[in-house]
Amino acid sequence: MSSLHRLPAGQFSLLEARLSQLLADHMWHSVGHYPSPSERRSWDHSLPALAADLCDAGLHGVEMLLEYQLPFTNKRADVVLAGISAATGRPAYLVVELKQWTHAYQFEDSDVLVAVDGYSRPVSHPIDQVRGYCEYLQDFTAALADTPEALAGVAYLHNATEYGVADLLTRPGGQLGRMFTGQRRGEFREFLTAYFAPRSGAEAADILENSSLGPTRKLMELAAEEVQKRECFVLLDDQRDAYECVRHAVSSARRAHTKTAVIVTGGPGSGKSVIALSLMGELARQGRTVIHATGSQSFTQTLRKVAAKGSPRVRKTFQYFNSFMQAEPNDLEVLIMDEAHRIRETSVNQYTKASLRTGRPQIDELLCAARTPVFLLDQHQVVRPGELGTVDDIREAAAQRGIDVLVIELDDQFRCGGSQAYVRWVQRLLGLTGEETIPWEGDAAFDVQVMESPQELQAWLEARHDDNTTARMSAGFCWPWSDPRPDGSLVHDIQIGDWTRPWNLKSDRAVGGAPPKSLWATDPAGFGQVGCVYTAQGFEYDYAGVVLGPDLVRRAGRWETRRTESRDPAFRSRKSVTDEEVDRLIRNVYKVLLTRAMRGIGLYSTDPETQDFLRSIVP
Repeated sequence: MSSLHRLPAGQFSLLEARLSQLLADHMWHSVGHYPSPSERRSWDHSLPALAADLCDAGLHGVEMLLEYQLPFTNKRADVVLAGISAATGRPAYLVVELKQWTHAYQFEDSDVLVAVDGYSRPVSHPIDQVRGYCEYLQDFTAALADTPEALAGVAYLHNATEYGVADLLTRPGGQLGRMFTGQRRGEFREFLTAYFAPRSGAEAADILENSSLGPTRKLMELAAEEVQKRECFVLLDDQRDAYECVRHAVSSARRAHTKTAVIVTGGPGSGKSVIALSLMGELARQGRTVIHATGSQSFTQTLRKVAAKGSPRVRKTFQYFNSFMQAEPNDLEVLIMDEAHRIRETSVNQYTKASLRTGRPQIDELLCAARTPVFLLDQHQVVRPGELGTVDDIREAAAQRGIDVLVIELDDQFRCGGSQAYVRWVQRLLGLTGEETIPWEGDAAFDVQVMESPQELQAWLEARHDDNTTARMSAGFCWPWSDPRPDGSLVHDIQIGDWTRPWNLKSDRAVGGAPPKSLWATDPAGFGQVGCVYTAQGFEYDYAGVVLGPDLVRRAGRWETRRTESRDPAFRSRKSVTDEEVDRLIRNVYKVLLTRAMRGIGLYSTDPETQDFLRSIVP
């Protein structure tokens, strides 16, 4: 079910007294947590106002789908109304974003950001917010894909007067996004009467809730169109807010000759890379000097191959974090740093010439290179010693240079079927939150299974891997990693009983039908090899199989990391990397591997006691 609760408008009054608790209980069972006080206030005050307007308009049969979840995300529209179009007699839908605002203002000189009393930061205009919901539903819902006229969107500020939100009224609307205030309640009812026929919307609601969902737009497949042609990603809520805040910071820096660093932090699948590429495309089209950089060779090479396909000039806009050792201060207008949790202590490597071996921190180079440096990161994805990409690291370095910092946290979830419950479960499973591990209670949006053998895991993935569905197997770095044989065949380094499999390639060129390491996650030929964290990080696929190796085992009710079982050369020196650091990093490695999937994951541990533990917490 896509909504927390569904009912005809005419029955709302029968449930009104206990609806808030009912929704709260449904949320707990659906996503694993209770609503915030502000959410409950909205249910108590905003939903009755909408239901009353529907009934006053004679639309008692229109179905109200409350807290409607957008496909593949954890984001919910306040209400989706389902009914019969007064114009066509066919199913029609209206996305309604409810606001309790009484006063809201244009944020400085931005035409898309608004400041709201009681809010700590600016947010997107409600028209843009509801338009984003509508566009997203059209992109991912088969029932709406071919009938754009069947969907509309409104933002309803039922407590507001025209005076209280005067700045917001200048924003033009349209079918997918228009705004009504409480003062315009009569107009809103007229709109509802013109949009819906006074008939039951039950069948229309069934069609929407039973509609097949289109596959998520793959980030790499869209990058070329995004960067070279037009903006084609739909940004929602926090994503849109972050995008607009960065654009505003860039414009302010240009006019006032000021400097602000923007940090966008969020978990796996929260949309950081979508924001990065959307900004890249928009700022480039504006003629700004903008560079996209990462600390991941796999990610950068994939972007160069896909986003800059056939354009050497565009390829140069995708760089690495260590590309700015000689950059002039503020030479760029914007530097977008994706996967910023991979920032290193310094940019020096074995090929760095002696004159550049100054010991200058890499984070200092990145802060200085652009007037607006933008960091997108997930602090729980630091997986190698010497990685310094945390909010505190960046704040401290910026403070030393007198640079203002704006931090934006993304709460939305677009990977793992949009299941926040699964992401939180993984964090608790690995002991990353300080909370106890809990059994997996299930989520219709995401499939979790424990396999009895690597053979079963492989068969499960093979059954799901086809032209329209991607699947990959990854593992902890617990086996040797050999170069291909002279004849080009791959060595099956990973051996578990009588089952064997090769790692992905080490090199940046294809060998023996296997893709280069940077394309393992995106090239269909990568299905034949097992990936490690360095080739999986930053990517996503529909189904994931994860092998937990002997470097992380369960003993006496707690996890034990065994660094001697790891083949990662970064963990060899006890002088430079403590046991405590190795423990944190290995847990982060598995957190990355366990959160790459969009639709489902299969788990298997090589350790019998750990395997028993996984069986006990996953039905």
